[in-house]
Amino acid sequence: MSTQTIDTAPDSVKNPPFADRLRAHVAIMRLDHSIKNIFVLPGIIVPLSVLRTPLLTPSLVRNIVVGFVATTLIACSNYVLNEVLDAPFDRLHPTKKSRPAAQGLVIVPLAYVQWILMMAAGIVLRLQSRRSLPIPLPHSGLWVLLQYPPFRTKDKVYLDVLSESVNNPLRLLLGWFMVTSVLIPPLSLLLSYWMVGCYLMALKRFSEYREIGDTTVAGSYRRSFQYYSEVSLLASVMFYASSSMLFLGAFIIRYRIELIFGFPLVALLMATYFRLAFQPNSSVQNPEKLYREPVLMAETVLMTGLMIVLLYVDIPMMKRLFPATLQ
Repeated sequence: MSTQTIDTAPDSVKNPPFADRLRAHVAIMRLDHSIKNIFVLPGIIVPLSVLRTPLLTPSLVRNIVVGFVATTLIACSNYVLNEVLDAPFDRLHPTKKSRPAAQGLVIVPLAYVQWILMMAAGIVLRLQSRRSLPIPLPHSGLWVLLQYPPFRTKDKVYLDVLSESVNNPLRLLLGWFMVTSVLIPPLSLLLSYWMVGCYLMALKRFSEYREIGDTTVAGSYRRSFQYYSEVSLLASVMFYASSSMLFLGAFIIRYRIELIFGFPLVALLMATYFRLAFQPNSSVQNPEKLYREPVLMAETVLMTGLMIVLLYVDIPMMKRLFPATLQ
C-alpha cells in the first residue's frame, strides 16, 4: 500500500536529486518533535522525590542521558513509520501535503529499514540500564498495531485520541524506570497522565477540524473527522480534562497532599492551552512549536517549579487542614 502511494507522487518529484532524498529521510524522523520528551520528566522527578536520591550521582546521570537518547530514537523511528503510512492521507490536508513522504521524496523500503534500525537501537540502548524494564518493546508493538489496518485506531472516532495518548503514560513509565525499578508508579498518576494526553490530543483534533473548515475535506484527510463535530470534540475535551483532574486529585490526596497548592496553576495552564486551540494556525496543531507561546511557556515553568518544590517540602499543617472527616 505504501509503495503504491509514493508512486503516485507529483511528476515534479518523481526523480528528485539525492540531496533532496537525504534531507527527506532526515526530516521524517521529526527530530524537532523531541521536545515532547519533556513528558518524561515527571516520571523522573516524582520517584526521585520519594526516594530522596541524590540528584547528580554518576550512575543516575548516565541512566537518564542514555534513557533520553533511547527514548528519542524510539519516538523518531515511530515518526518514520507514521510519515510513510500517513502519506496518502497527508496529501489531502492543506498543509501536511508538503511533508516529504506525501511529496514522494521518500524511498519507502529504505524508510522501513530506517524505522527498524532506529527502533532496534533505541530498545538495545534502553535495556542497557540495570534499572530498566522492557517497556520499549510493548511500546513499539502497540505503535505498529495502531498504525495498520484493520486496527488503525487513528481512523476511529474517540479511539484515535485514546490510543495515541497512551504515549503519555508510556513516557512517564520510561522516565520512572530510569530512576528505579523498585517503586511502582501509582495507577492514579498514570491515568491522570493518560487523560492529560487525551485532553491535549483532543484539542489538537479540534483545532485541525476547525482550521480545515470543510467537513468533506476533513473527513477525507482523517476518517474519524467524518463522525466528529466541533461540539463533540469540545465535549470530549471536557471529559478528558475532568478525568485527568479527578485522577490527579486522587493521587495528591493519597500520596502527596502538598501538591494541592499547585492545582490553580495546573488549571490556569489548561485554560491557556484551551484558548490557544481557537487561534488560526494554532500551535496546538503542532506541539513542537509551543515554545513560541511565551505566556504558555511562562506558566509551564512556574507550575513545574512550584510542583517540584511541593514534592520536596513537607507542610505538616496540611493534614490538619484536610482531615478525613467521614471515618
